[in-house]
This record gives sequence, C-alpha cells and structure tokens, in this order.
Amino acid sequence: MPPISSPGAEARFDATIAAEEKIEPRDWMPEKYRRNLVRQISQHAHSEVVGQLPEGNWITRAPTLRRKATLLAKVQDEAGHGLYLYSAAETLGVSREQMQDDLLSGRAKYASIFNYPSLTWADVGAIGWLVDGAAIVNQISLCRTSYGPYARALVRICKEESFHMRQGFEIMQTLCGGTSEQKAMAQDALDRWWWPTLMMFGPHDAESAHSQQSMQWKIKRQSNDELRQKFVDQSVAQAEHLGLVLPDSDLKWNAARDHYDFGAIDWDEFQRVLNGGGHCNRSRIKARRDADQDGEWVREAMLTYADKQRARAVEDAA
Repeated sequence: MPPISSPGAEARFDATIAAEEKIEPRDWMPEKYRRNLVRQISQHAHSEVVGQLPEGNWITRAPTLRRKATLLAKVQDEAGHGLYLYSAAETLGVSREQMQDDLLSGRAKYASIFNYPSLTWADVGAIGWLVDGAAIVNQISLCRTSYGPYARALVRICKEESFHMRQGFEIMQTLCGGTSEQKAMAQDALDRWWWPTLMMFGPHDAESAHSQQSMQWKIKRQSNDELRQKFVDQSVAQAEHLGLVLPDSDLKWNAARDHYDFGAIDWDEFQRVLNGGGHCNRSRIKARRDADQDGEWVREAMLTYADKQRARAVEDAA
C-alpha cells in the first residue's frame, strides 16, 4: 500500500528531492510520482525480458562454442535485469502478476526496438554495440534517479550492460577484420539498427508526455534529446574505428555546438512499431504468452510447496 499522507509530507518530499536524497518505499510520495515510476520501471523491466528474444534466437546458431557461451550469459543477464526491475516496481505497491498481465494483454509498452528482427549473426553484434550502448547512456543517468530501489538496481545493471556492449563491439570488430562479405554483413546490420536505436531515447523533449514532470521529480536526470546527442557523439568515433559508415548523409560535426548534427528521425515509424505495426510485435508477445503458459505448472508447484511448508510450521508450533 502507498505510504499514508501526514501533515508536512509533501514539503518533506520536495525537500528530499531538492537535496538530491533518495525517496524510499516507506516515504510519502505524490500519487502521480508513484504512477510515473510504476510506468517507467515496469516498461524498463518488460524491455529487458522481451529484449532476450532477438538474441536468444541466435544461441543455437552462434558460430563458435565461445560465442554461444558468451551470448547465453548475456541473455541470462537480461532476465536478471528484468527481475531486479520488477522487484523495484513491487516496492511501489504494484504486483508482479499485474505487471505481467499488462505486458501479455498489450496494455503495457516495452522498447520498440525489440520488435525488429535479428536476421544475421552481425545483428547480435549490432544489438550489443548499439542497443546496449544506448541503454548504458540512458541508464548511467538513471543511476542518479530520485527513487532509491530503482537507482540501486541500475548500478548493477549498468555494470553488466557494459560487458554486453563490449561483447557486441568485439563481434563487429571481428567481422570488419574478416572477409569482404563479413564486413558487408556488419555494415548491413548497422544500416538496419542505427535509426531504431536513436528512437530508443524517445520522442523529442517538447513532444514527450512524461519527460518534463519526470525531470522535475528527478526521476529522469537528462532529457531524451540530450541522451540521444551523447550517444550519437560517441558512436561516430566507434564506427570510424570499425571502418563502418553510419547511415546518415546529414551527419556532420558542428563546431559551434561542439556536437554532431544528424538527420531527421522517422517518428511515424516509431509510432507505428510502438503501436503494434513492427515486424515482430506479434511474435514477441506470443513468445512471452507461450512462456507464461508453459511455466504455469512450475508456479503452481512452488506455491503448493510454500503452502505445505507454512502448514507444517503452524503444526510444529501448535
């Protein structure tokens, strides 16, 4: 249950935020703050869980045993990230069952980028380099978020995401140092994943329904556009190191801004994919529904065992 309001609770909340201190689960918080956090953290958790699917598709087809073991470890990490985040959201009074129902029913959103297909082994490299790289840019900022359980979960997540990004970059580096066909495969993957990755940061700040309020409450610490710009700036040098070309004819250095200018994002595509029109929207949700149904007997067995253990403890105490 949400903490009960008391005289001066709102003033204490505002003072805590202003002092760069953390709001904890037992602290009073505005209902809109709580709902905003539930939405953001649960969507983040859903993205980690659904995000296993594009790469999990390649575990059995990885080119070497080392690649298979590394990819398996990465996908396992993503499941763990979802667990940390669902646990953080539960401290706000929402049940994991409700969050799962929201995902499986389509009421909840997850990152639109996971509705794109992973067509070749190079896609695994591009996802690690670009998608996880973008996640790190966003999540390092969120390590300073105002809600304590969320901030603490993100510290560990960021450490593991840095490994994921290095794994992806190393795959791309190996491909770019191989045959001309392998380098072409890497360039093709970059071409397909670049723009969806930029969309990951969300709409422009002026068009975001939640960004301004989240910034005021210090749930978010940097705006969508600031984070996107940071990602573009760091990616240019990385692409040059690989010998790849970012698929943007408008990309150029702007000395006056001390940043790279880049082309317009197709926000119509973003909305189409977010609203169910991507290549893999249906298959991603189907995979999660199938997993939920296939695991039902495990959940029932665990609950039955827990009930028996509680009953035995009551008998022993009698």
